Amino acid sequence: MDVSNPSKFSIEFFPPRTQAGEAKLDTVHAELCKLNPDFFSVTYGAGGSTKAGTAQIVLRYHAAGSVCAPHLSFGGADEEEIRQLLQSYIDAGIRRLVALRGDMPSGVGASVQHHYANELVEFIRRETGDHFHIDVACYPEIHPESKSYASDVDFFKRKVDAGANSAITQYFYNPDAYFRFADYCGDAGITIPIVPGIMPIGNYANLARFSANCGAEIPRWLDKRLQGFGDDVESLRSFGIDVVSELCEDLLAGGAPGLHFYSMNLSQSVSQIWTNLDLGKRNQNELP
Repeated sequence: MDVSNPSKFSIEFFPPRTQAGEAKLDTVHAELCKLNPDFFSVTYGAGGSTKAGTAQIVLRYHAAGSVCAPHLSFGGADEEEIRQLLQSYIDAGIRRLVALRGDMPSGVGASVQHHYANELVEFIRRETGDHFHIDVACYPEIHPESKSYASDVDFFKRKVDAGANSAITQYFYNPDAYFRFADYCGDAGITIPIVPGIMPIGNYANLARFSANCGAEIPRWLDKRLQGFGDDVESLRSFGIDVVSELCEDLLAGGAPGLHFYSMNLSQSVSQIWTNLDLGKRNQNELP
């Protein structure tokens, strides 16, 4: 990995589907702005289902002074739709994107011309040159649809070769999975920064469901501890903050080039972990 650049610390939102959710996210955004992250990213939804909501949130928070990176996938969109969306981001002054294959809407699979993220990265580069810093996704514990470790890393390398600048991983709770993955990627000629994705622990049922769907492993010891809290949500959250803070410390001590927090549109756990790690001071110390 190329870790010569200062570490980057970022936070992810998803676009709310209701006015009440938007008002709540505005409050969460204001709270997390106090942490001074390098950027916020905003997800795109399966098949671009939240495309309008993503752009709305990104452009509003960008206008308010936040650095924002919209997620983008072809999904059910054609090239002209994506071209227009890219131009709207350029016109607004957006300089960073997260380019993904994305989950496909049901019933369209084979009918969609562009399917893989490397094709989207190629399209963005062809249309906009070097205007955007492009992040892509990768999977230390391997994408659930991949046939093998080697093939998954090969797909990742295609995105890098297409013009990706850095990568954000799926979340995980075993730091060795990240470090071994990073070493393997380095051996495969991948040198862009690979930033660990971090999922705070606040709700066991939700975490278990998300993890089953995306292939992220909850280590057995952690799974049993979380189950043991039952309905004691506050104790589970406090324990989760300690566990994830320790995970982040191990990652940064081992050379990870930053952290990307999946906030789930909540501020409490992210803020506490950020404080535990003293991330503001870490970033300030790395500035030239």
